[in-house]
Amino acid sequence: MENFRKIIQHNREWAAAMKEADPDYFRKKASKQEPLFLYIGCADSRVPANVVTGTEPGELFVHRNIANLVLPSDLNAMSVLQFAVEVLDVKHVIVTGHYQCGGVKAAMAGQPYGLVDHWLQPIRNVIRWNKAELDGIIDEQQRFNRIVELNVLEQLYHLSETPVIQNAWAKGKRPLLHGLVYDIHEGILREIATGVDSQEAADDLAARRLSGVPAGPPPITGRFPTVGGEAFADAIANRVAEKMGHGNTPPKP
Repeated sequence: MENFRKIIQHNREWAAAMKEADPDYFRKKASKQEPLFLYIGCADSRVPANVVTGTEPGELFVHRNIANLVLPSDLNAMSVLQFAVEVLDVKHVIVTGHYQCGGVKAAMAGQPYGLVDHWLQPIRNVIRWNKAELDGIIDEQQRFNRIVELNVLEQLYHLSETPVIQNAWAKGKRPLLHGLVYDIHEGILREIATGVDSQEAADDLAARRLSGVPAGPPPITGRFPTVGGEAFADAIANRVAEKMGHGNTPPKP
């Protein structure tokens, strides 16, 4: 209980300090939120989103999970994304990984971990698809770091392919997508990919994210003719059909 009481005490001290500096601070924050950023990061306790980005309450909309994955099957992440883009109108979506990521390290290991293995499988795919590059990295730490970076690129590409982002891009060049890696030894955010603002830019990202077999359907080569509706659904269905038509021969990224 002592450690828990410290949290409550620190909260009281922080609130008092903020009010002393600005008596209306919390009243202004409570009236509305207008964040510029959606931050998708790892749940690791060493990477607190607001602290490492130097942002104040109300500036950063945050979603975190193990190893900063962006999966279309994750209704939590997709709901956060939709709310951030379509309701809050964020200008930037940032996927942030970090070196020494425990989720990535677990995915690199050959041993089973139980339930979490289902979650980690996409990272194992990244490792398999990039085997040619990774086998050429002799230093184990450097290989670990590279997998962290490749995972950020992969999740950023997943993000670019979501209907929420596709719909937003069909209306204009927003939001901008960025991929960062937090250097846990230096406290620095390192840029892996920045300013992805269109399908064309996402296609370039697709070429960067893999050195082996590409994942999923081939990238869309043009914008959807309409936002939503049957045309949007047909475009997705055609991509899936094209992928299946390739059989065992993977399409080029």
